[in-house]
Amino acid sequence: MRTMNYQRSALASFLALSTGAMSACAFSPPSSRATTCTSAKSMVATATPPVTGSSIGADGDSTDSPMGWECDEEANCVMVPACDEEGCRTSLDVRIHGDWYDLSGWRKAHPAGAHWIDWYDGRDATEVMDAFHSEKARGMWQKLPKSSPEAVEILSKQVADDSSVQIAFRKLRDELEADGWWERDFVHEAKLVGIWISLAVGAVATAHTAPPISTVLLALAMTNAGWLGHDYVHGVDSFCDKVRNFVCIGAGLGTTWWSDKHNKHHALTNEMGVDEDIATDPFLYTWAPDPKHDSPLRKIQHWIFFVPFSALFALWRYDTMQVAVEAVEQKRPGAKEELFGLLAHYFILLSLFPFGVWVPAVFLSGLMSALIVTPTHQSEELFEDYQPDWVTAQFESTRNAVMTNPFSEWLWGGMQYQLEHHLFPSMPRSKYPLLKPILTKFAEENGIKGGYRESGEFEILKMNWDLYKEVAEADPVEGAPYSRGHGQLGAINLGFSPAAKNA
Repeated sequence: MRTMNYQRSALASFLALSTGAMSACAFSPPSSRATTCTSAKSMVATATPPVTGSSIGADGDSTDSPMGWECDEEANCVMVPACDEEGCRTSLDVRIHGDWYDLSGWRKAHPAGAHWIDWYDGRDATEVMDAFHSEKARGMWQKLPKSSPEAVEILSKQVADDSSVQIAFRKLRDELEADGWWERDFVHEAKLVGIWISLAVGAVATAHTAPPISTVLLALAMTNAGWLGHDYVHGVDSFCDKVRNFVCIGAGLGTTWWSDKHNKHHALTNEMGVDEDIATDPFLYTWAPDPKHDSPLRKIQHWIFFVPFSALFALWRYDTMQVAVEAVEQKRPGAKEELFGLLAHYFILLSLFPFGVWVPAVFLSGLMSALIVTPTHQSEELFEDYQPDWVTAQFESTRNAVMTNPFSEWLWGGMQYQLEHHLFPSMPRSKYPLLKPILTKFAEENGIKGGYRESGEFEILKMNWDLYKEVAEADPVEGAPYSRGHGQLGAINLGFSPAAKNA
């Protein structure tokens, strides 16, 4: 419940609606890659709870009191009093496929966390809903209560209509689903798992007889397990449900951590201050920082990039264990099974491999993974503000890598098809190569700036190095966004999202 009293809530809402929400863009990076703001943020603080019902007052008379919603995990909602002795809860309005829904009662029941619901208050979440959710989950939102007519009237004046690109993309997605693009090729899956098993067995067989070879094989197995786990965590079919924790056992990475961190990157790609994948300072900077957030390492980052790159897997593993323990404490679904999988990973690792094999393998795997995951976004547009047109933002912030040989095609684990993956993250990666002509045509027909972007695998690595060099040589900039929240008034998990006060 909100701790703010009802009168202050209504007054704050009135002021917000009267003056309009101010844009968070006060800084324009000295790079043509940065996209600046042209209008205020599409968010609004709706006023009082939308529904009024009858309740019995202290004097025994029937009185009108504001009502809200309470929902369970199946999106079954009932009306409840919106106010208690501390204050009143306002509505939380999110647009999905053209209709506004009040998700104030659903936010706490959302399996991935309330912060996701909060972040889209007064915003359109259609593409994010479609991209990350199963068919069952995508059908549940229609059961949620609609926003009040008063809230819809206010929001329709403040929030931009769906763009022509968004509407065209939804039509394309429907056509692809009808044509079976999400059907999994199990022969392809078996090949990928077979390669991973071969690498793991080879690493075990050479662990004591040829440690350097074992280190390389184990690093390749870890990287491959990461990409397989990436597929399975994103997947929404029954097969992926069964093998979701493979990444815990195979790579030592947690599904909860991965979902929380990685889905932010997918939903808010290259949004400065929110997308954690571009928040790599103080070791690596992707734009010139404010002096108070600068580091001496920035001036040499293009020469030492391989050091933080190598530490990537080790950092992910550390973060994974922290999140996994917290998830168990918070009783999040599947948290215990995930933690058991992680413990099994380390039991196998420590039992079968000498310290001198598995530790270097972790850092080698980190280097390979970082070389793959960093270049496909960092050289493209960076956004200072929330992007309401998610589809256009994916095209403008993403560049594919064209492979030159079969080994690279396997090693990159589908990340070379970054645009396809970002637009359709739950689609099996075996389908991605076939999407190129479709997405190229889509970009041309819808006039998307930059179109379908791609570069050779070595060219895109050089572009990434050039970016680090450019930023290393740049002077710090007063007022530059802080990578961990200053640019958009707080990262999504820090409690500064548009609806955070509704908690």
